[in-house]
Amino acid sequence: MKTAYISHGQCLSHDTGEDHPETARRIGAIEDRLIATGLFDLLRHCEAPEISREQLLRIHSPGYLESLESLAPQHGYMRLDPDTVMGPGTLDAAYRAAGAAVLAVDLLMTGQADNAFCCVRPPGHHAERSQAMGFCLFNNIAAGAAHALEAHGVGRVAILDFDVHHGNGTEDIFLDDDRVLFCSTFEHPFYPFTPLLENNEHRISVPLDASAKSGEFRAAVTDLWLPALERFQPEVVFVSAGFDAHRDDDMSHVSLEDADFRWVSEQIFEVAGRSASGRIVSTLEGGYDYQSLARCVELHLRVLMGLL
Repeated sequence: MKTAYISHGQCLSHDTGEDHPETARRIGAIEDRLIATGLFDLLRHCEAPEISREQLLRIHSPGYLESLESLAPQHGYMRLDPDTVMGPGTLDAAYRAAGAAVLAVDLLMTGQADNAFCCVRPPGHHAERSQAMGFCLFNNIAAGAAHALEAHGVGRVAILDFDVHHGNGTEDIFLDDDRVLFCSTFEHPFYPFTPLLENNEHRISVPLDASAKSGEFRAAVTDLWLPALERFQPEVVFVSAGFDAHRDDDMSHVSLEDADFRWVSEQIFEVAGRSASGRIVSTLEGGYDYQSLARCVELHLRVLMGLL
């Protein structure tokens, strides 16, 4: 498989300050692991472009974009909320993080890659149409999905989110768009404490108890995600790839293992192979224990690359 690895050095310049869990060391840990295992040189490396304003306006309001631009600090930090921090390099990093998903779509739709992984920060799935939150400024995965729909004429996309925190921003942006199937698993009750909406043919949300382990997670995917995906037949599959449900990650209580992230990646790979010509755009969300994050991203990439 031709797997594109999309990132940019600017993503390292997003400075969140001391003791913040979402740091540039996350990308460093991933890339160190990929180099040590020999995978790094097997990927097609691409630099993430800056997303355009037109592309951002597909998913965010004009006032929100203007607000972020006005708040971006030249020095020091600007706290948008207790969790979400902007430094002098943050806005440029966010433009690249969202632009990575747009480039991934272009590469897949023109046959230049079979699938893609966007190793970027800041993450995106909590960013709503008009609100930053949960470390997120722009909704990266939503930017990619909207680009597939609007620029490439794709009729149906699925967004699969296995981050331990609910992807409230993605749900908000595509709430009334029947071209999008949003499937998620997440610890509940837990941050961001958004209300649970009733499931329908375009939304499959599966809350997991804090004590959940492999069995509960795999049952959610097998019993609820996969039948919905089979009915929906997405033409491109997008993945909000958060690895913070791992038992070694202290950002949650759910206790998944390395093997669970390999397994869910395999299920996604098979779904995409049946209806989407293998087209998968995956972008990094959570994962704050460096060792488990790096191992699980390696396994995720091995599945995308056809090496497992």
